[in-house]
Amino acid sequence: MGGLLWLCLGLVGIFVTAGSSTKRCKVGTVLCKDGSECIQYSLLCDGEQDCADGSDEEDCESGCREDQFQCAHGKKCIDKQHVCDGTAHCQDHSDEQQCMKRTDNCAHQCDDKNRCLPATFVCDGERDCLDGTDEASCDGDKQEEEEDITVPTAVPSEPLPIRCPLGSKLCRDKSDCVHYNHVCDGEPDCRDGSDEEDCLSTCDSDQFQCAHGKKCIEKSQVCDGVPQCQDRSDELECAKYMEGCAHQCDKSRCIPSSFLCDGEQDCADGSDEASCAEKECSSSEFKCTSGQCVSASMHCDGHPDCWDGSDEESCVKAPVCTTNHRCTQSKECLLQEWMCDGDQDCKDGSDEKDCPVAPADCEDFQWQCRSGSACIPTAWRCDGTKDCDDNSDEHECGKLTCRPHEFQCVSKECLDPALVCNGITNCADGSDEGGSCQTKCPEAEQTRCSQGCYSTPEGSRCRCDAGYKLLEDGLTCVDVNECEGRTPAVCSHLCLNTPGSYQCDCHPGFIMEAGGHQCKITGEPFLLVSVQTELYLFGLRSGSLDVLKSPAKQGILALDYDWRDQKAFWVSGDSKAIRWSSLDQKSTGVLVKGVQANSVAVDWLGRNLYWIDSGKSKIFAIKLAKITMKSMDKTTILDEDLDVPRCLTLLPQKGLMFWTEVGNSAKIERAGMDGSQRKVVVNSSLKWPGDIAVDIISERIYWTEETLKAIGSATLDGDDIRILQMKKITYPFSVAVFNDMLYWSDAKQRIVQAATKLSGKNRQIVLKRPGQPVALKIIHPILQMDTGNPCKKMECSHMCVLAPESKAVCKCPTGVLLAKDGRTCSSLATSTFLLLLSPSTVTQIYLQFRQEDFKGWPEHLALHVPSVNKATLMDYSQLEHTIMLVDDATSSIRSFKLKDSILTSKGQVLKLLGDTITAMALDSVTLNVYWSSIKQPRLQVTSFTGAYTTVLIKEGIGRLGFIALHPPSGRVCFSNLGLQTAGSKAAIECAHMDGTERKVVWKDAIQPTSLVFSSNGDTIYWVDTKLGMISSAHINGSGYRELEAAEGLTSVAFAEDTMFWLTVGDKTRLWYREDQQEKKLWFEVDAQVVGLKLYSKSSQIGSNKCVQNGNCEHLCLATPAGQTCACAHDFLVKDNRCSPEQRCPAGSRLCMDQISCQPVEKFCDGHVDCPDHSDENCVGAKPGSGTKTTISLSPPSSVPSPDSSPKAVPESSPDSVQLMNLEAQQCSQKRCSGNGHCVDRNGASGCKCSEGYSGDSCQEAITKGTLGPIIYAAVGLCAGLVVIAVIAVVVKKRSSESRASPEAAKEMCMTNLEKNAEATPSTKTGDAEKPEEVVSSEN
Repeated sequence: MGGLLWLCLGLVGIFVTAGSSTKRCKVGTVLCKDGSECIQYSLLCDGEQDCADGSDEEDCESGCREDQFQCAHGKKCIDKQHVCDGTAHCQDHSDEQQCMKRTDNCAHQCDDKNRCLPATFVCDGERDCLDGTDEASCDGDKQEEEEDITVPTAVPSEPLPIRCPLGSKLCRDKSDCVHYNHVCDGEPDCRDGSDEEDCLSTCDSDQFQCAHGKKCIEKSQVCDGVPQCQDRSDELECAKYMEGCAHQCDKSRCIPSSFLCDGEQDCADGSDEASCAEKECSSSEFKCTSGQCVSASMHCDGHPDCWDGSDEESCVKAPVCTTNHRCTQSKECLLQEWMCDGDQDCKDGSDEKDCPVAPADCEDFQWQCRSGSACIPTAWRCDGTKDCDDNSDEHECGKLTCRPHEFQCVSKECLDPALVCNGITNCADGSDEGGSCQTKCPEAEQTRCSQGCYSTPEGSRCRCDAGYKLLEDGLTCVDVNECEGRTPAVCSHLCLNTPGSYQCDCHPGFIMEAGGHQCKITGEPFLLVSVQTELYLFGLRSGSLDVLKSPAKQGILALDYDWRDQKAFWVSGDSKAIRWSSLDQKSTGVLVKGVQANSVAVDWLGRNLYWIDSGKSKIFAIKLAKITMKSMDKTTILDEDLDVPRCLTLLPQKGLMFWTEVGNSAKIERAGMDGSQRKVVVNSSLKWPGDIAVDIISERIYWTEETLKAIGSATLDGDDIRILQMKKITYPFSVAVFNDMLYWSDAKQRIVQAATKLSGKNRQIVLKRPGQPVALKIIHPILQMDTGNPCKKMECSHMCVLAPESKAVCKCPTGVLLAKDGRTCSSLATSTFLLLLSPSTVTQIYLQFRQEDFKGWPEHLALHVPSVNKATLMDYSQLEHTIMLVDDATSSIRSFKLKDSILTSKGQVLKLLGDTITAMALDSVTLNVYWSSIKQPRLQVTSFTGAYTTVLIKEGIGRLGFIALHPPSGRVCFSNLGLQTAGSKAAIECAHMDGTERKVVWKDAIQPTSLVFSSNGDTIYWVDTKLGMISSAHINGSGYRELEAAEGLTSVAFAEDTMFWLTVGDKTRLWYREDQQEKKLWFEVDAQVVGLKLYSKSSQIGSNKCVQNGNCEHLCLATPAGQTCACAHDFLVKDNRCSPEQRCPAGSRLCMDQISCQPVEKFCDGHVDCPDHSDENCVGAKPGSGTKTTISLSPPSSVPSPDSSPKAVPESSPDSVQLMNLEAQQCSQKRCSGNGHCVDRNGASGCKCSEGYSGDSCQEAITKGTLGPIIYAAVGLCAGLVVIAVIAVVVKKRSSESRASPEAAKEMCMTNLEKNAEATPSTKTGDAEKPEEVVSSEN
């Protein structure tokens, strides 16, 4: 008996946990067409909808035999002996209506037993029965005539008119009713044959003629599984009409071979699943008793993978569970997350016993049942299906919407017009009868109504046939488009509207299901899913489960596949590479090394692979090559204004890509796969979007929403946003869509689930393993069909990518640019280019890509500025490949080295406290920085190392707004703002670069900015943002000109005979004018651009006397005649040498204002003491150290770490005293190879090397072995930073107002889940989670 019980439980488990998408019905029940539920056969065709889609009332018998009675609803026939027998057999009780109670004098029943007459009524000359049977078979008429006596003749009463039930038509002689589908069916049913009159004899070319020749149907209805012809000729010999026909079933349906023995019943007679041979498993697989094949490694591993659990039976020894729990009796391994989750995992059911009932706490997109015990998605409210136990979700739903042609009762029911005013009450409140029902439609009304008229209790009105609706004029009927505006859609794939109806169709590769609404794919789809470090391949029909080869040592966080090459591409947390595993489980490899990827997507059409690098805020692509590629082979697809891109998906058929953003504002964006036509498609109903997928059938995007615990969807344009928020969605990470089903991985519950994509109903568990499922994809060749590759027409020298509208463009690897031919890549290092400054990006654009009216960024190189989010000013030295930036967020000037298209931080040149830098320019010869600030409104210059600062001009300056330098001529120009009283104007002034020979060039400016010299240095140009004007003047003050007027002007630049300028309005636009031609728009972007500079081969040619610092000790300042040596502000210069100026008491130092003195310890102590804040002009000193680093001679390390801040100068020790003179500086460069600084050790000169270098001359880089302690220290520091980043992410996700910084969010993108995966049970380590309640502890 016990064995039978276990067998029954196993069989039940098969049906409960089967991965098939089709619901199994028990004996005596039938599955509704939408697969949502099973109903009793007795409920079929009973006149009342029991299935949500109404399919139980479709294809019902429409004609009854002579010995049968038809129910009033027209969809059921019963034996006449059941009429008026006291028991209702019709759902509408029409078989028991108008029945006379049998009395003793009852002698004759008539009218289908609706009446019973006494014997005196029979053959009395009066017709009492409607069917006339009371006057039939009489012996003849007795005509009694008496002479001289006149006897009045009895006038027979007018027989009652016959009322036809729903779906029937009255014969012309009004003697009978016939069903509409018997009209023109080739067989007369009316006594007068009127049902076969006026029938079509010829059919149109797009119609099919029934064999009896009297009916035409649409050709699309031929061989659709439903007979429309009375003789069923439209469903005969249908095998020849079916594509891929291999098995004929149901006498009218033919299915392909892939439908046979696939575990899903496609034939109503079940013949497609009969006589199926047992499936053979490979030598590396275990065969389940239920017929599945699973990987042999899963046999006796403590977790049932077979539907019947047979892989965990008859095990020699109990498996070692990697989890902390076991089932009480059946001993399966169990996770805490699986206890009381509503799904039975233990055979003994112990995981679902004694579960606490928590009150429902509904989320934003849920509705609480009235009982308070459950929450359902808001979309389930009033959808016609009971979802709450108390059915409260279907209460108070407002007025029921009837179909356009129907009559609505006051009590909300919907009736066919034929049932209104027919003498039978069909509405619950009787509102279909009475009133003006006796008023017949006037003949004029019949003529005016386009499809007919009918009587109602409110009077006559025009009626429409099913599939039509009445216009506002109340007369005209028009077709209803059933294919639009219905939720859910009437067809799962394609819908074709027809007059009065519609026709469903399937996409190529799919075959229509028997119901005519859903489509089924040929061939089995597979689920590819990463479970920590393993890749699983799960058959969604067969239930087969295999493991692909994977060398990953940490969690696999993203994946995709290429059907053509049979490879799965993936990335894990332990490798800076994109790897692949073959789908045949035989081999692995590497696609590209040296890259960091957070999300990968395969362009199977254009033969490329895309990925997101969240750390760099870029989207890259590389060829799908057979060999391993290098990181330099990649091309940049998008690099502008990406905050924290997270996950990516492609739609190659349309040349589009979609990605999620989780930076300062959560959003979903779309662009062409070449980076063009970028737009935000979703920016509402989002908090923390994760993975994203495209449904090619419905053309919608789906995404996971971790904070909302939901799955969202929208059209490709971002319209019709729907949020599915269910109790069973706790931590959705990855999502996929295939046909009618939605799949997602839940990282918290550690399961992969599926549900109907339109409603979220019919949820089922697809895969449940102890490891944490992360990324998933559905594999099927239909998803990667070759629809034509536009790249085949291109002849790109390096790489071709798809673009919208079936186009393609050529792209180049990093470091080279596309030539004018649009196909060839070449190096253009010496070409003229623009630099555009954004708050965190410098964009390089070569002039040769100039074109007109371009939408978006042209061919460019985006340089991400590390650790800078509020850059305001920029300058560049072509000779030194150095970019100098002002970071307004830190009130600092920072230096960056440009190499291999990457900006590397060289540290801070200057940092202020409580002050804002207003102007900055870089001397391209000496790399000295000219600058000014709000608290220090002077023209000042600081050496590249930050060691020396001196004041050049301080008198008569209100606020210095912009600085321009021309080193070859030794001149500087600047805008002098706010000098005069209110209402007065600003001035453009010029001087020598040492501050002498100061002269006002133009005094009538208002808000001048963006100053730039002509190439020979004799003319200065500027933009006046207040006037909206570009102006110029000779540096001697003559020749003022106004060159261009435009609204929103911000910046100007020049290249030979071409002028470029920026305007900012609804978009940022770059304009240009060649010589004296008309102005032209080059491109427009949505990005914020705060600066514009132009550089060419000739823009920084020439030199001056300050090469090699002009033999000056501190600062060399160029002049038209030569040079001037200058010293720091508190030094005196003599014979080009500098000595401290003794103007302040001992122990004190001079402020930059040349007036105030402050104790040495107050400099760089983190507090402002000088009136002009100059005591906090610091570089690299620790707050409170009292060390003025601006006089240090130690150069910055030649190999600094990216994003590293300059280090403070090491304090002197007795045997290591820093040399503070020019010789020490030269010694550091020559004696110490520039990798350290000279020190005096007991009178001898030596080197103190910077980190990373060793040797007598610091000439040797430290080896890996020597770097061990440094690496361990760095690892420790990184661990600390990661902890901080994780905390920041948690704070960010809990606060919608305070979002995480981009840098923290970038770290979170995939790493956060990776850490969670590392903490989950693996095959080698125990469960590292918090202590859990044990169902049954192991001994």
